Amino acid sequence: MASSPDVIVIGAGVLGLCSAAELAARGHAVTVIDPGGPNASAVAAGMIAPAMESLLEETTPERAALLRRARDLWPAFAEIHGLKLRREGAEWRGDDAGAALDRLTALGFEAEVVDGGVRTPEDWRVDVGPGLAALARVPGVSVVRATVARVSGDSRRWRVEAGDGRVWFTPSVVVATGAAVAIEGLPPGVGARIAAIQPIKGQLSYFAGLSAPAVIRAEGAYVAPAHGGVVIGATMQPDERDLAPDLEAAGTQTAQGLTLLGQPGTQGSVRVGIRGATPDGLPLAGPTEAEGLHLALAPRRNGWLLGPLVARVVADGIEGATAVPDAAALDPARFD
Repeated sequence: MASSPDVIVIGAGVLGLCSAAELAARGHAVTVIDPGGPNASAVAAGMIAPAMESLLEETTPERAALLRRARDLWPAFAEIHGLKLRREGAEWRGDDAGAALDRLTALGFEAEVVDGGVRTPEDWRVDVGPGLAALARVPGVSVVRATVARVSGDSRRWRVEAGDGRVWFTPSVVVATGAAVAIEGLPPGVGARIAAIQPIKGQLSYFAGLSAPAVIRAEGAYVAPAHGGVVIGATMQPDERDLAPDLEAAGTQTAQGLTLLGQPGTQGSVRVGIRGATPDGLPLAGPTEAEGLHLALAPRRNGWLLGPLVARVVADGIEGATAVPDAAALDPARFD
């Protein structure tokens, strides 16, 4: 049995669901094909954190400005799609608060020294579980559980085939499969870009019953409020796809996080996800050379921050609209 939505999004992480929600808001009928299983977007703290990412990554002023512009798309996006945007700010703790303050202010972020560190109101967050659920419920978005085995097509239409034999036809496909291997049938150039994405294993620990007033970050660890508790994370292990928890690393990180939090606790439940990354740390988002085929992939650890920007770039590409200026930084062909 075949169906023919306006757009098929393959993948139900934050980039895929944000793209689907944006397209649905523009009047498109969207089918999201969710393979199920571990989802890196769910194994996250939901941080929308241009300031702390810029501080900890020692990024350039240009990159910091791009991250801030991406953050500024969130209030309207959250209101339209029914997500709760939490704007408690974030705190950095370390030995040299003065240097951190100077760095943040030089990059254009509002910040102040507080006891033990620096606080900024410019970093926000979303509760990931409720957030993903809200995006999946957006009117015009239909989520189906299936694993895509093959895609094929041309400028007229694309054929998407699931492993169980179901088939969809559509003029536009968005590949949002995270760090997964390239789907069979993709054009060679597109498949090569996906194959070049670096997998990064990340894990965090969830603690029910603990609380934090806002995100607290330090070199090597963070604590973030979460739905019903807190999360402490997160490791970054390049070129790893193993989903088995590293309990030793979790224990070390938990100890550091509980110290930041100032609360006692035992080891929480460890969650593991595989993120995708490009050489410059920004996602591959937008149209490819194959007409009707678009990418929304590899945001490293900034999927939640960049979700609405990627969604806008993808939707503009599908509609043939004038691209926003930041689209060039996400061009899927920029490394070619």
